[in-house]
Amino acid sequence: MSNILRKEMKLSASVLSYLFIAFGVMFFLPGYPILCGVFFTTLGIFQSFQNAREANDLVFSALLPIAKRDVIKGKYLFSCFIELASFVLMTVATLIRMTVLSGSAVYRGNALMNANPYALGAALVIFGLFNVIFIGGFFKTAYKFAKPFVTYIIVSFLALGIFEALHHIPGLDAVNAFGFDHIGLQLTALLAGAALYVVMTLLSYRKACVRFEMIDL
Repeated sequence: MSNILRKEMKLSASVLSYLFIAFGVMFFLPGYPILCGVFFTTLGIFQSFQNAREANDLVFSALLPIAKRDVIKGKYLFSCFIELASFVLMTVATLIRMTVLSGSAVYRGNALMNANPYALGAALVIFGLFNVIFIGGFFKTAYKFAKPFVTYIIVSFLALGIFEALHHIPGLDAVNAFGFDHIGLQLTALLAGAALYVVMTLLSYRKACVRFEMIDL
């Protein structure tokens, strides 16, 4: 399996997938919807799928002495690698904002979402939506990607809007806590986001494997 992942990283990947990992540092931005960093990271992954389609990468991969299921696994492993690499940057930015910069006026006066574990959990949910809607949708045909990506854009920004709006609802302001305030609730939100990410990704992967087996390349 390390070989198929290495092939994805060296042969199939667009350089933009790696460059767009850096959008994880958008979690430092005040006065800006920080979850947009998640969208830009997934946009980089989208570029790799586009490159792979134009180069007939799936046909090439299917001709290798591996199971068709491993072709799908390689795509998901690569996508998760990029997502989690960006998530690490988001986590670092969040920890710095929760400690060193917790009292900064520029963040205290920010009306939008703060960088905290709740925001990290929300980021994982949006990554999970990408894996379900775009990657899963792409493997319905293993060729068409415009419709699943547009659908993902709509759903992801709706989710972003909901996550941003929650702390404005009376009684839910704790989700936008500074520093280590309400840390129990914050960590619960993070764990819930992580669980949803794992479940959505695994379900999408299994369904994609079934669909890909039925596609005549």
